[in-house]
Amino acid sequence: MNEKILVIDDEVNLLKVLKDYLTIESYEVYTAERGNRAMELFREINPDFVILDLMLPDISGEEICKLIRKESDIPILMLTAKGGEEDKISGLYMGADDYLTKPFSPRELVGRVRAILRRTKGTAVSDILEFGHGNLSIDIPKHIVKKAGEVINLTPNEFKILLTLAQNPRKVFTRSQLVNLAFGYDFEGYDRTVDTHIKNLRQKIEDNAKEPEYIVTVYGVGYKFEGK
Repeated sequence: MNEKILVIDDEVNLLKVLKDYLTIESYEVYTAERGNRAMELFREINPDFVILDLMLPDISGEEICKLIRKESDIPILMLTAKGGEEDKISGLYMGADDYLTKPFSPRELVGRVRAILRRTKGTAVSDILEFGHGNLSIDIPKHIVKKAGEVINLTPNEFKILLTLAQNPRKVFTRSQLVNLAFGYDFEGYDRTVDTHIKNLRQKIEDNAKEPEYIVTVYGVGYKFEGK
């Protein structure tokens, strides 16, 4: 079962962006713009993780954090526009597990969430992905991709797109989702940009780029990774 994440922030646009990023990572995401609604949702859905903005229009993030801590020890990641050391210490003292200062990269937030959940659940995630009985390998920390034992030279953006697909086998991504994950924002012409990267990746990792085994086109939608 996918982990449930409750995101609490009064910035509607930020809520949408974070929900999109976390959903892509296969989390079940719920959002609330106000503290009262957040606590209703918290008790209703029993989330596995809470992302909480410090500044809310009704109940402060501090109070929400204290209320949650009275009922649960689930991980809490605090968001705030304040960047002072005292604010960070205060947030952690209230019971937050980590602290992220705005503005931040959505990819960084996803990384923090994944790391905290891994730590709290005591589960290990392999740093190396292997497919095709070891024919294709991706060393995540070192950003090294090998085919049949030989290092394949990828650009940073090609690596990001490949990793996004490979970490989510058989999950279909639109071009917009892929470019957002790779570059951090949308821009005009992304269809052609993603298609170019996919074409280059196929030429580098596939035995036959015209009949790909790994990166498969889902016509009318986007792409998915079929590696086993």
